[in-house]
Amino acid sequence: MKAVIIGPTGATGRELLELLIAAEEVDEVVALVRKPFAVTHPKLRALVVDFDRVEDWGSYISGDVAFSCLGTTLRAAGGKEAQYKVDFGYQYTFARLAREHHVPTFVLISSSGANPKSTLFYPRMKGELEQAVAALKFEHFIVFRPGPLVRPDTDRAGEKAGVAVISFLNKLGLLRNMGPLAVKDLAGLMLRYALNPPPGHTILESGRILRESGA
Repeated sequence: MKAVIIGPTGATGRELLELLIAAEEVDEVVALVRKPFAVTHPKLRALVVDFDRVEDWGSYISGDVAFSCLGTTLRAAGGKEAQYKVDFGYQYTFARLAREHHVPTFVLISSSGANPKSTLFYPRMKGELEQAVAALKFEHFIVFRPGPLVRPDTDRAGEKAGVAVISFLNKLGLLRNMGPLAVKDLAGLMLRYALNPPPGHTILESGRILRESGA
C-alpha cells in the first residue's frame, strides 16, 4: 500500500507517520511538509513544498490512501483568514487532487462538534471542510471527530486546561464520550481504518473513537 500524508509534523501526524513506516502492509509513504524534518526511512519520501504553489506538488498526490492531518491554531496562524487558508484551503486542495488522481481512500482528522451551520468559527470551518470533501465522492471517506487530544509536550495552555477539566468531569461520571484521547491512540485507529476501509462516508464521533481505540 502507498500512503500520502500532509501534516506529518503535528502531534497526531508524527504518530501516524511512525505507524505507517512500521506497518508491513505499507510499502511507501509520501509526506508533504512545509519545513524539513528529521525523520528518515527507506519507505519514506519527504517533500518540502509550498502549499500555495499547487503546480509544484500536485503531481505527488497518488496512492492507495491519503491522510489529512494538517491544521493550525488561531494564535499560530495570526487570524481567522490565515487559519481558514490552512485548515480548509490547503486540506481541500489536497483532497481534490487525491480524488482527481484516483486515490480511493481519504482519511481526515476533523473535530468534535464540526458543523457547517455552526455560529462558531472553528466548528463551522471543520464542518465546511467535511462537507466539501464528502462532495468529492471518494470510495472510502473516513472522518475522525476526536474530543480533547493529549499531545506529548504540548505548549497549548488552553488545550492543557481543557484536558484537565474533561478528565475531572470524567472522574465524576460526566461527559464520558468526550474523554481525553492520546494522539497515539487516534493515529492507531486511523491506520486500522485505512487498512480495512468501510465503503462510502464514515464519521467516527468522539465516543466511538474512545471505545474503538481502547482508550
